[in-house]
Amino acid sequence: MTELYNDSRFLLEEDLLSEEEKEYFRGISMNMPEVAATIAIHRLSKFLYQHYGKKVIILLDEYDTPMQEAYVNGFWDGLVSFTRSMFNAAFKTNPYLERAIMIGITAFANSEAAFNCECDLAGPQSGRAVTARVSKESIFSDLNHLEVITTTSEKYAESFGFTEDEVFASLDEYGLSDRKDEVKSWYDGFTFGSRTDIYNPWSIINYLDKKRIGVYWANTSSNSLVGKLLREGNKNVKQNFEELMQGGSLRMELDEQIIYSQLSQRKNAVWSLLLASGYLKVTGMEYIEWTGGWECSLALTNREVKIMFENMIRGWFGSYEDEYNDFIKAFLLGDLDAMNDYMNEVALATFSYFDTGKESSKEEPERFYHGFVLGLMVDLNERYVLASNRESGFGRYDVMLEPRNPEDDAMILEFKVFQPRKENDLQDTVKFALQQIEYRKYEAILVEKGVAKEKIRKYGFAFRGKEVLIGGGY
Repeated sequence: MTELYNDSRFLLEEDLLSEEEKEYFRGISMNMPEVAATIAIHRLSKFLYQHYGKKVIILLDEYDTPMQEAYVNGFWDGLVSFTRSMFNAAFKTNPYLERAIMIGITAFANSEAAFNCECDLAGPQSGRAVTARVSKESIFSDLNHLEVITTTSEKYAESFGFTEDEVFASLDEYGLSDRKDEVKSWYDGFTFGSRTDIYNPWSIINYLDKKRIGVYWANTSSNSLVGKLLREGNKNVKQNFEELMQGGSLRMELDEQIIYSQLSQRKNAVWSLLLASGYLKVTGMEYIEWTGGWECSLALTNREVKIMFENMIRGWFGSYEDEYNDFIKAFLLGDLDAMNDYMNEVALATFSYFDTGKESSKEEPERFYHGFVLGLMVDLNERYVLASNRESGFGRYDVMLEPRNPEDDAMILEFKVFQPRKENDLQDTVKFALQQIEYRKYEAILVEKGVAKEKIRKYGFAFRGKEVLIGGGY
């Protein structure tokens, strides 16, 4: 606000403003009262109207960035109250407004799901009626002249990115015609309305400039909210995320009315966010008559997004990267003592990082080991194909690592939590985990694929609070 007013200080040199208005103008600063800040855009609109004799056009970019930061960092309610008041003054009750465009970067928009929102707000004098998709708790709830363009809207479908024809023509122009397949696999995948094969402009421009593949777009956006929801999400969230990371897809009911306060409660909220933000793409849609809604199949948008998520998962253990990497090395070598030492260091340090902190931490081990499995999937992907055969609840979650190189050992992991009524100590928990591997003949799948029994390692992981005990081997 201060910069905006400083850019318009020429208005103080004229006689169009009253002394009271000039005093208000000079009072806009970094430490101005909140009430003054909420009406600052409204009043500047008036001052500019008096100077030019024309109503103003307001362009508001990345309006949802503060909303996202507020949600992640715990000052959501205060910012919502401020923003709602500011939007009311700037857009609804502003007679000096000609037109406004609002663009969101995360596309989740605020407390309601205005995905990839471009909002066309007509001034109150225009009498223009447009459709609004608004929730009661929304920062837009005071606005009634609003057109919301989402990822499923047909309007402007080709305006959110480059079409494939445009991308391929650019590659031809830059002498990169032989790289079209590579570029398509990395950067294609965005869908708006029924328009497919939309490419992110930032990624394409960087590729043309540097002439090499890279994770460009995903590194520029704020991924803190996405990372928080995936990291702290329950077992179902992480299990579904496993499917996506391994090239699978999810089916879910499309919901464009999710609000921020429901992100941790609503079943599909996190996937709606990822879809709206461009991290997921719709691969198919089906109208469900008995619910009156649309069910869609979702997959990771492209290779660039997949690598972004891989880097995010590695970052979950980033503060203790050395210990985590040492565990991976010990795990591959079969050094059981080192595995226990490093695993306990990692678990002790990162358990709370996977917990929401809003309720009892009885799910903390579960959240951790699901995140740990994702870490294994990412870091061992080049050497192993990871498969999991989980059941609901924390009773069992076995992981199978099938070697891509026949010379490497295969591995079976079974996770269990200490049951004080059944077990005396963690040694008992490990024993029962190993017995379950044998009883249920998990190795049979590997043997059928040609893995020799003597090259199959079996480990039981036992959890008690933040303490972990690993046992087993060949």
